[in-house]
Amino acid sequence: MVIKIDYDKCCWKAGKCTQCSCKGVCKGCVEACPEGALKRDVKILIDAEKCTGCGLCVEACSHGAISLN
Repeated sequence: MVIKIDYDKCCWKAGKCTQCSCKGVCKGCVEACPEGALKRDVKILIDAEKCTGCGLCVEACSHGAISLN
């Protein structure tokens, strides 16, 4: 499985949260990933080699920006 991120829906843009009230202390997709396959940078980055396709990031994203293909 491959993670797909819809960056138009994603709240993390230009290195900061832009849509919710977390004030940069997000408890979303990155924190939900048990393999450390997601990382915040300028945008959310995916390490496809670490991703096991568990879907926890999909459940954690309150914006519906992540899906599994």
